[in-house]
Amino acid sequence: MLAIRMRRVGAKKRPFFRVVVTEQRTARDGAFVEILGHYYPRTKPAKIEIDRERVQYWIGKGARPSDTVRTLIARHMPAAAAAAAE
Repeated sequence: MLAIRMRRVGAKKRPFFRVVVTEQRTARDGAFVEILGHYYPRTKPAKIEIDRERVQYWIGKGARPSDTVRTLIARHMPAAAAAAAE
């Protein structure tokens, strides 16, 4: 089963995350299928860049967003959040 989740990258104590599609059983920083966007939590306010069309495509294919990604989508992409909840 596919999952949409965050993959940590960046230096020690300076994280940023890639939002990726990956097989659910792989490690957090393991192999992935596609990069959907980026999340920069250290900027004020936190910066998010997500390709909305690709998120909808993968959700349509059966990928399930993680709890954290679902929250990010709900806060920053209101139209996509309604589709993800269905």
